[in-house]
Amino acid sequence: MAQTIYVQAGRLIDGVTDDVRTDQCITIEAEQIKAVAPCGETPAGATRLDWSGFTVLPGLIDLHTHLADLGQSADLAAPIKASPAETVLVGARNARVTLDAGFTSVRDVGTYRGLTDVTLRNAIERGDVPGPRMWVAGAYITIPKGGGELNGVVPNDQLPPDMRLGVAATPEEAAAKTIFLLDSGADFIKTIATGAVLAIGTEPGAVEMSEEYLRAVVTVAHARGKKVTAHAHGAEGIKVAINAGVDSIEHASLADEEALQLARARGTWLAMDIYNGTYIDDVGTKEGWPEEYLRKNRETTDAQRAAFRRAVELGVNIGYATDAGVYPHGLNARQFRNMVKYGMTPMQAIQSATGRAAIEMGRGDIGAIVPGRYADMVAVKADPLADIAVLEKIDHVMKGGVIVR
Repeated sequence: MAQTIYVQAGRLIDGVTDDVRTDQCITIEAEQIKAVAPCGETPAGATRLDWSGFTVLPGLIDLHTHLADLGQSADLAAPIKASPAETVLVGARNARVTLDAGFTSVRDVGTYRGLTDVTLRNAIERGDVPGPRMWVAGAYITIPKGGGELNGVVPNDQLPPDMRLGVAATPEEAAAKTIFLLDSGADFIKTIATGAVLAIGTEPGAVEMSEEYLRAVVTVAHARGKKVTAHAHGAEGIKVAINAGVDSIEHASLADEEALQLARARGTWLAMDIYNGTYIDDVGTKEGWPEEYLRKNRETTDAQRAAFRRAVELGVNIGYATDAGVYPHGLNARQFRNMVKYGMTPMQAIQSATGRAAIEMGRGDIGAIVPGRYADMVAVKADPLADIAVLEKIDHVMKGGVIVR
């Protein structure tokens, strides 16, 4: 890990500027980038890595994954059938394929088996299993029978305790659950402010948390320097969450003009999974997912893409977020094409998954090829600015100065 590496990049996209530089070399020492400058002689004692035939970018970041989970299927009971240990082992596989796909950091936004994401993150940090850098939520803060519960399998009060770690009926309970999750190792808090597409008995447009409830969570988390994100599909729920002070909104499928203008005014980030609807409609239909899921997906997919386009036009903060786990892990980069199709330039899409994503997470150590950041990088033979889809097949992946693929 202490070895000095001198990476020769053919074309360099640094994740924070719009420049594409050539003949740049990146000096890496002890996991971090020490210098980026025009290429010269290899420093004494350093190993030169020739990526002169590639476009080199920062390691990609996905702001909405579910690594420590079984993945979506037609079997509503799948999460309860798997033990916590099995869930973590499945998560280890998910982590490896995500890293191989070039995503060197993820924000993992909740799991039915509470705190399995903390266990997986810790295992990766110790080097026990390969995977991306993880920032985890621990569990969902949700109302009873809300969009963050495993509804429709057994009566909710008969679910295992670790599947209800974030269930809270009142603002006071929500504040207490927030303290518990942060004390248990969560890096941020995920709230379920509206109903969900993939939850039985809830509607995406329905508000499930009051402003008072959400503010109780935000007050506790912010006092400890932690961010709060809100799952919110419906326009009213989005506005309630923003007014309560959350840092970001997941999905934002039914955002109206007022909600988007409010997000822009407050600097609230949107994490919009605009590829997901296509996969659910296609594979979910073929596999026999619940008709309630498919109906709600049809009602939100096109609306979400229209809201995304408008958000881009308005200059709202948008980070790269896929909901990987609903569709197979490792396919995270499929969303890039949709982001370009619905209004972003290729450079904007890349920055949403690099430098911009790091800002949303509050991280100054990832997301860019600049001195002081982790040496997390990917390389592709083709030009992603000419064809963003080339990011779906990364040629080389480096995490912390170590080539992992």
